[in-house]
Amino acid sequence: MIIVTGASGGFGRATVNRLLESMPANQLILTTRTPARLSDYAEKGANVRFADYDNPESLPEAFSGGELMLLISTSRVGSRVAQHRNAIVAAKAAGVRKVIYTSIIGAGNEANPAIVTMDHRATETDLRNSGLAWNVLRDGQYAEALADLVAPVAVATGEWYANEAEGRIALVSRDDCVASAAAILRGAGRDNTVYEITGPDLLSYREVAAMVSEISGRPVAYRVVTDDERFEQWDAIGVPRKASDDMSASPIPWCSEDMVTFGRAIREGYMAGQSNAVEELTGRPAVSMHDVLIKASGSWPPA
Repeated sequence: MIIVTGASGGFGRATVNRLLESMPANQLILTTRTPARLSDYAEKGANVRFADYDNPESLPEAFSGGELMLLISTSRVGSRVAQHRNAIVAAKAAGVRKVIYTSIIGAGNEANPAIVTMDHRATETDLRNSGLAWNVLRDGQYAEALADLVAPVAVATGEWYANEAEGRIALVSRDDCVASAAAILRGAGRDNTVYEITGPDLLSYREVAAMVSEISGRPVAYRVVTDDERFEQWDAIGVPRKASDDMSASPIPWCSEDMVTFGRAIREGYMAGQSNAVEELTGRPAVSMHDVLIKASGSWPPA
């Protein structure tokens, strides 16, 4: 039996759909704080169970009967280490053999200034020390985050503001991250191994902005700003500096502390990793940033 935690989220549902292409629903245990959101999978025969990382007593029963577990990281940047630790401890108590964890590129470097990497690094350590078999998937930044959220604003305004300057990152399609996780759950890869899940090309945001300009037919000026200026820009549109469980009041689903320190990490070279892990795990090459932009461009404003 395979456990997918956080199965009602976007990554979780996408992974479940991948798994259902090759296995019956009754071989899946899907955990969530909101079981009603998974009623469609329950109707197909999946085992939908309540689980709350902040309520450790709910977890061993939720994980009972599972052999492999995909631990999808939670969204509470800066305070999710205890949540993940509760899940790992409960998985071991429930007899789970192996945990696959969705981490982030750059998490292996203690000098990395991106606050998001600190949470992931701590969970990676907990997993290594758990006595369980494990895999860590260090996903790169989602290409769709730029294609679906940043690019439309750049097309509409003709400007792209960034504190990343000329730093480079191998942006990766979320679909490739999902496909890689599903592949490991189906037996690909090697136990106790870190996989860096990246796109095929190391790119600067300036280069991505140029692609957006070329695809849209709209001039896009790339404006480099300081970290303090970037904070001020996010403050001005109501983005909170700190993360919380409920980000519904924010115009975007991330806190500015997360985004600005992530931008600094790119600028300073901490996110410039690139690998062929997507192809190794899935058997097909990773999708390029350019192709992700082409796919998204139909929803951009007209030039």
